[in-house]
Amino acid sequence: MVHVVMLRARMFACLLLLGCAAAAPRGALAAGGPFGIDHEWGYDQTGIWSRGYSEALEWGAIATEGIGALWLGNDDPLGHTFWQSIDASALSGIAAELMKVSFSRARPTQGDNPSLWFQGSCCDSFPSGEVTLQASFVAPFIIDYAPQHPWVWALEALPIYDGIARLKAQAHWQSDVLVGWIVGSSFGYFSTTYKTPLVVRVLPRGLTVGLQRHF
Repeated sequence: MVHVVMLRARMFACLLLLGCAAAAPRGALAAGGPFGIDHEWGYDQTGIWSRGYSEALEWGAIATEGIGALWLGNDDPLGHTFWQSIDASALSGIAAELMKVSFSRARPTQGDNPSLWFQGSCCDSFPSGEVTLQASFVAPFIIDYAPQHPWVWALEALPIYDGIARLKAQAHWQSDVLVGWIVGSSFGYFSTTYKTPLVVRVLPRGLTVGLQRHF
């Protein structure tokens, strides 16, 4: 029951992300795409929207979940959530890459036309892999801890920031960002529904027990 409530709450956050994605002034072309919201944003790589910050966020998420999982171990409650996050990131990352290859959608910089699908190996806009990663990274923490610690909802700022940054870089359409959030969140939810994370099942026990126990 708790998981269902949290999933519904995350869908509300999804609507917030959608609102942020559609809020900017539209370009010359009318909005389009599968949700009727896709339009190119003005290019902006200044301040916090610099590409370096979003790349640092990407690698920071990967490093944080990896270090946290290895240090704490699956037997620790927080460590267990880190392992769930690794599951979610790995599975959603594979799904996103398969979708990119399958849909081969052109990015805004490749024609400023949100209807350019199935363009071949040149194009991989749909969905946003980085937003998928951020959503999958934070979902298990929100589902596991938000009922007792509502402030954990602040983690949703990560995929929201990353989505806006990718739009400002003209690297993605609004629907790329939204679907990336849905894919990442879905796998994040899925990773919390089974007792032992999949990665823990295949790795040696000595690795998943937690490095802190060796010190």
